[in-house]
Amino acid sequence: MGKALEGVRVLDMTHVQSGPSATQLLAWLGADVVKLEAPTGDITRKQLRDLPGVDSLYFTMLNCNKRSITLNMKSPEGKEIFTDLVRRSDILVENFGPGAVDRMGFTWERLQELNPRLIYASIKGFGPGKYADYKAYEVIAQAMGGSMSTTGFEDGPPLATGAQIGDSGTGVHTVAGILAALYQREHTGRGQRVQVAMQHAVLNLCRVKLRDQQRLAHGPLAEYPNEDFGDSVPRSGNASGGGQPGWAVKCAPGGPNDYIYVIVQPVGWAPLARIIGRPELADDPEWATPEARLPKLDKMFQLIEEWSSGLGKWEALEALNAENIPCGPILSTKELIEDQTLRDNGLIVSVDHPERGTFTTVGSPLQLSDSPVDVVRSPLLGEHNEQIYTEELGIPADRLAELKTNGVI
Repeated sequence: MGKALEGVRVLDMTHVQSGPSATQLLAWLGADVVKLEAPTGDITRKQLRDLPGVDSLYFTMLNCNKRSITLNMKSPEGKEIFTDLVRRSDILVENFGPGAVDRMGFTWERLQELNPRLIYASIKGFGPGKYADYKAYEVIAQAMGGSMSTTGFEDGPPLATGAQIGDSGTGVHTVAGILAALYQREHTGRGQRVQVAMQHAVLNLCRVKLRDQQRLAHGPLAEYPNEDFGDSVPRSGNASGGGQPGWAVKCAPGGPNDYIYVIVQPVGWAPLARIIGRPELADDPEWATPEARLPKLDKMFQLIEEWSSGLGKWEALEALNAENIPCGPILSTKELIEDQTLRDNGLIVSVDHPERGTFTTVGSPLQLSDSPVDVVRSPLLGEHNEQIYTEELGIPADRLAELKTNGVI
């Protein structure tokens, strides 16, 4: 069975997380992703190492299903080889600082001359303007994209989310742009530039908060548990912030992740009232309607927590799910990595690596019926130099040895 992107060559000049997360998705979809690294390698090969002298999990979990070559782009020979690689590629992806690839001598105009069908995708921290030269990191993107100001509790500081919405979130946006450009090329025969900024991607993921910012002009946000509203959307703890109120309630024995998240739909109130032992509230005019419950959401979830705190989270979930009440457990990273259902679904995967042995990684969240994903380990640094340079580019073995001696590869 073929792969969705079989026959598509990606020249991957990315590093750290935002770019590698995008190119890994392309690799999982079947593209031939060639990771081009400096002779010293992607910095994340050495960052956060848990085993000395071995590629870190930071690197291995973001670079599966790729081939690796090394190339010194500062050398004339390196630029010449890069030119040949560009001519043979469908997609080029990079996430260097602004203007870095231009300074190497490869502007968008030059790349178009070399390969008019090339799709050139760039990930930056910010778009053009006053933020363009800011250095971007995951949490800086969260800070400047609207996530941190709306995350946390009302009386606490702004908080970062553990989800990497700035890096991997931008990677997913980049894949969408690349696939759109690849599809359009089928009609036009031309490649195009794809540009995604981390701040913009986070802002897109925070669009509901901009919705609420505009709703504030017409009064307090009733579905928020906050008592006071200023001129911007407040932090609202674990409130769902949507049309149906939700909250995380404690369960026994009271550990840091002994919680379940419960959504209270209008149709779910009567069965929920029975489950928590307060059946009289189903018809009580002070509680029976969503409008009646909105002013006292804190009290409503307190009543639910009085019930849930006497049960383990799986026992509480069983009771709620039996009545079709939307709920879910707060799953720790340990629970996730041990979850058999996620393993059966291919989202938690064990991979063999020649140096570190078996490690666990996240599998592809994109599942296509005719393009199954087999997660293959990340490449060693320069592992595919001979395969690509000699077998595919036709560089003789003695010349390749010379290039290595001279630090070009």
